[in-house]
Amino acid sequence: MGNNKDQSAELRQLRRQLADLHDKVARNESILRKSQDRELALLQAGDLRALFRTMVIGLADSCGLAQVTVVVCDPDHDIRHLLVAGGTQPGDLPGLLFVDALAGLAPQYVSLQEPWLGEYSAADHQLIFPARNDIASIAMIPLVHKESVVGSLNFGSNVGSRFTREHATDFFSHLGVIASFALENAVNRARLRRSGFTDVLTGWNNRRYLQVRLREELARARRDGSNLVCLMIDIDHFKRVNDTYGHIAGDEVLCELAQRIESEVRASDVAARYGGEEFVVLLPNTNTDSGVLLAERIRRSISSTPIMLRYDGPVTITASIGIAGIAPDQGADELKTIGEALIARADVALYAAKAAGRDQVAVDAIKAAVA
Repeated sequence: MGNNKDQSAELRQLRRQLADLHDKVARNESILRKSQDRELALLQAGDLRALFRTMVIGLADSCGLAQVTVVVCDPDHDIRHLLVAGGTQPGDLPGLLFVDALAGLAPQYVSLQEPWLGEYSAADHQLIFPARNDIASIAMIPLVHKESVVGSLNFGSNVGSRFTREHATDFFSHLGVIASFALENAVNRARLRRSGFTDVLTGWNNRRYLQVRLREELARARRDGSNLVCLMIDIDHFKRVNDTYGHIAGDEVLCELAQRIESEVRASDVAARYGGEEFVVLLPNTNTDSGVLLAERIRRSISSTPIMLRYDGPVTITASIGIAGIAPDQGADELKTIGEALIARADVALYAAKAAGRDQVAVDAIKAAVA
């Protein structure tokens, strides 16, 4: 009789163990599915904005964290330019932190080759978890590109035991690989979309596009016996803007300037960012006098209203504009050379405008070729 009781007790214990094992398997399957869903969301992000939102908002929600931040080392502002070109300012995504260097941001960056888990220290980590005073433990997951750490994905919890040195880091290592891959893909896709004939920052046509269209417009002017006018536009004292307010503010000025120029030109005109703070506008079938009128409208549009910088308030910008024009002869063959000369003459006129005091329009001295 006692033997039967022992067998019954053993059977109940086995059933409990089996139930516990079943629950554990079910929990592990749920954790695995959630992990796969998070990774899939990162890989399926359509653009940089979507990816960063998935990181800082999606991961915080799905993991039940107080805060998730992403630190990206972007010394050339390349990724920031791509983000702005897509219609998003870096400051629009709380938790997305762009830096020019990782040194000094947190001591862990000195040797962050593997995920670092541990206690939050305000002295060490407040720069990567800004505006929060409730973080107790953190996980810093390196983002790697070509074997170099280019930033980190940072998990912050208000529970001190959530991330500790004793926790295994396999999950975080795998997530870091996925996040790094997703970031590289998103950057490459953004570059591909904006490359070719498009300036990354302003969304305008770039210098390469201008060179192609310049030859086309010269060929058209030669065929039709018409005039082609070139405006070379340069921001006055642009270096002073960068030195005073920073490169992000300089980027804002360039984007706003492009919009103001674009609002004045015709659909048939060819506008392009030539490089740095220089813009070029080609005016087909236009004489020099009409070009001067348009240039004056552009100049006034730029200087009449201060540009509101996101973080630094209003700043007044002026621009100098040089004008050159040409009516190519029917027998002219070297359109590339003619185009280069036209740009060069407009550039000379631009520097004449600057020499005369800036915020002016100057016409190339050789304008007899334009009716």
